Amino acid sequence: MIAMRGWSFPIGRLFGVDLRIHTFFLLLLGLAISYSSVSGSTGGRGFVLWLLLLLAVIVREVARAIAAAWFNLELRSILLLPTGGLQSYATPEATDHATEVQKRMAIVGPIANIGFGVLLAAVVLTVTPQINLLERPWITPSHLLRASIWINLLLGAVNFLPASPLDGGRVFRGEFAKARGVIKGGRAAAGLGQAIAFGLLIGGLLLPNMWLVMLGAFVMIGSHMEDQGLLLQSDSDAVRMRDVMLTQFAMLSASDTLEDALQRSVHTLQDVFPVVRGSALVGAVSRQGIVEALQSDGNGYVQGVMTRSLQTAQPDDSLVKTLRRIMAGPGAQMVPVLDGDRIVGIITPQNLAHSMGMLNQRRRIRQQEQQEP
Repeated sequence: MIAMRGWSFPIGRLFGVDLRIHTFFLLLLGLAISYSSVSGSTGGRGFVLWLLLLLAVIVREVARAIAAAWFNLELRSILLLPTGGLQSYATPEATDHATEVQKRMAIVGPIANIGFGVLLAAVVLTVTPQINLLERPWITPSHLLRASIWINLLLGAVNFLPASPLDGGRVFRGEFAKARGVIKGGRAAAGLGQAIAFGLLIGGLLLPNMWLVMLGAFVMIGSHMEDQGLLLQSDSDAVRMRDVMLTQFAMLSASDTLEDALQRSVHTLQDVFPVVRGSALVGAVSRQGIVEALQSDGNGYVQGVMTRSLQTAQPDDSLVKTLRRIMAGPGAQMVPVLDGDRIVGIITPQNLAHSMGMLNQRRRIRQQEQQEP
């Protein structure tokens, strides 16, 4: 989930929603410019062709954002892809509610694109009736007016296909999951998506049509990533520190001797311990650090070997944003979670993997319970 986000770049924030564009979109820019140059047009026309696709995706996502507001779905971010956008939600409740209105949300994007394409066609035919909008190729840098219409029409039509990560694929996945379960539904959707992608690739090579080839390639990659759970980051983005932190943990006092600290560490699986003075957090020390200090310098006090520089978090902090902040610095073996000055939990790499796994299992069980009659 975080991996897919690592393949994207922030482009701004609008009405509290983070906007990101995927690397695939930027790769497509290079291909559009190259295609335009090879086909006898200029690189500038290739760039405009790419902008027309970006505009079509924006039209679709604006419509979907309005629909999300209508259904009381609080958005956290939108990731722009060549076939549309992926929305992530601010809370687990919004994510769960999105599955309930999935069918209605799925038709908003395609209808917006097809409607916008029809509107453009009406304007073009009114202003310049001599233009033949049915002349092939439909999408070409040499005729940007015609291309702008067909990009919207085809983007809307393509998203009706039952292939992940398209809108139709998400509906198919949800319906199949109701009958066969969440896991089987995800695998079936990914498998069908890859089959459709293969058909698009073959069709694009036989016609030949570069756009079909690129669409097939993207759908194939997207279906594979969806199957691996890498495409959507919304669940992780909605997770707070309080959802995954350890609340039962051992602490050491700064005045504890190293021998006492080592003895206490025998009775817990923790590898890193918060160090407090009274109720205030003053540092952290690892089991390995205690052992190494005893071996090299003999017995001493915890405050002499503890780390004083700590990355801390609050219970309502986003897990993803906290991890990014920590990874941007020197890193940490443990993240204390503070409520005011009081430590209420800790996060370690070991417990994080276990907690995230349990959260996913709990969410799947809830989804299966909701789908049962």
